Amino acid sequence: MNKSVFHELYFKAFKSGNRLFLFIGINTIVFLALGLIATAEWLFLRNTPSADWLQQKLSVPAFLQILPYRVWSLLTYMFSHRNLFHFFFNMLGLYWLGTIFLDFLNKRQFTFTYLAGGFSGALLYILFYNIFPAFENAIPNSDLIGASASVMAIVVAAATLVPDFTIRLMLIGNIRLKYLALIYVIVNILSIVGENAGGCIAHLGGSLLGYIYIKALQNGNDWSKMFQKKSKLKVVQSNKSSSQFNNKLPDQEVIDKILDKISVSGYDSLSRSEKEQLFNASKEK
Repeated sequence: MNKSVFHELYFKAFKSGNRLFLFIGINTIVFLALGLIATAEWLFLRNTPSADWLQQKLSVPAFLQILPYRVWSLLTYMFSHRNLFHFFFNMLGLYWLGTIFLDFLNKRQFTFTYLAGGFSGALLYILFYNIFPAFENAIPNSDLIGASASVMAIVVAAATLVPDFTIRLMLIGNIRLKYLALIYVIVNILSIVGENAGGCIAHLGGSLLGYIYIKALQNGNDWSKMFQKKSKLKVVQSNKSSSQFNNKLPDQEVIDKILDKISVSGYDSLSRSEKEQLFNASKEK
């Protein structure tokens, strides 16, 4: 039974083609590897030197002189966690909002948003720490780790795409994505003066990328096409009526009814046509 469970998890993460499960799977493997190494070392040495060294190599340094020797960390940091709650809440948020994201957009666009959000978060973190005097003394010992910037890019992208989409949160109730994203952004701005200043700055970098990307996408510029393989075959379609139908936008009354249906029965209760209408309306906005 255990073998079948692990086989199913492996298939979902690495064989299903779902990028959401793939990224959650990579984050999980790295977290477990760091955790198991740290546990084994602590039991025998009462210290975790190898786990600490590996964590440092996976993290983005704020010190510019070190960055060229750890340039790979601009990628590896967004798949690495050491703290259980940091890992758990990042993966929970990625799953919830990533599922909504993929209901409207494709896996290539999801991949771009996650990776570009992580890069933007890291770059803004490095920029702030090397420009503002408040971080001058912290630069030599500051490292950035975790998928938070990438997750925030997905969160804000989904909120920008379908701002009136409603989800239910425990202890809070129903809340629209645009308000959820706005709360996260404000909290991170105010928390820059706290202990996790670097993380909050990275979150803002990811959020900014998510917002700008969706706005560009709605204007017809899909930056994720850099990941698209060029096809040697050219397909010509002349079905104008289908294109006109897909681009036809529903009126506000129809959208309100769809949003009311989501609030009562959940997003899964929508038909494919209703999902397309909601997406088309979000592009117009």
